[in-house]
Amino acid sequence: MRHFLKETDFSHDEAAAVFQNAANLKAQRGKLGRGTLDGQTWGLLFAKSSTRTRVSFEVGIHELGAHPMYLDQRTTQIGRGETISDTARVLSRYIHGLVIRTYGHEIVEEFAQFATVPVVNALTDFLHPCQIYTDAFTLAERWAKPGQRLIDSLKGKKLAYIGDCSNNMANSWILGGAMFGMKIALSGPAGYGPGVEIRKQLANDGLEDNFLFTTDPLEAAADADVLYTDVWVSMGQEAEEAERLTNFKPYTIDAKLMAAAKKDALFMHCLPAHIGMEVSQEVYESPASIIFDQAENRLHVQKAIVSALV
Repeated sequence: MRHFLKETDFSHDEAAAVFQNAANLKAQRGKLGRGTLDGQTWGLLFAKSSTRTRVSFEVGIHELGAHPMYLDQRTTQIGRGETISDTARVLSRYIHGLVIRTYGHEIVEEFAQFATVPVVNALTDFLHPCQIYTDAFTLAERWAKPGQRLIDSLKGKKLAYIGDCSNNMANSWILGGAMFGMKIALSGPAGYGPGVEIRKQLANDGLEDNFLFTTDPLEAAADADVLYTDVWVSMGQEAEEAERLTNFKPYTIDAKLMAAAKKDALFMHCLPAHIGMEVSQEVYESPASIIFDQAENRLHVQKAIVSALV
């Protein structure tokens, strides 16, 4: 039984195949992959609100031939105290796969432990692997040379992550970047750097701890191929909003910061964005911004991920 809970649940070659299949599914949408999940039902168990993740998974699962069933955690028995182990075992008797968007990473790990169907991590507070595969694929679409594997075009490229470097997106870029052979530079306020958990994950996966963290965003952005950011206040951190907005104010990606990167550097954001906070209006609407390519590619990459699990 295969699950996709973190970036390294696929080998490098398997990830390369996911990227290629995503490209094929994108180019032949509506024609390729239609029977992959014929007759199946996949559950989407969400504890956090969502736009892109929910819609892309619902549409993608439908396009692969299955029925997507949305399960709001608040209106199921798990929201009233039923154990994860029981929920996983019961749902496995009904459905053919489970996509989970939740808080603690240990929740998806426990589901995977007890489920007898594939489990996909659609976001936890620790990692967001579907987003990172999508983002890496979006970059590879632009960088790959004719005849080159998409994934191989990422090797040696530098991504600068600006903002909260202790959140799930930063963690996933550290882990995914190491797997893809990219250089990852992160910049945020002191106290918001990568934590012990992501360093342990790198070690457990046999990957080098070779990322840079600095409080100077210009240092991180220097010679970068892409600048990336995320919201400063994630779901569940609302009580820290005032403090965070003050601390992160020097970390807006604006024209000055883009100018520190390579001339043809790209801008990425997993959305939703707060313009004027983590990114300026000028950069957000600039030709360097490929945020809506990212959003679209969630559909194609997630279809490829699910296809690889069945």
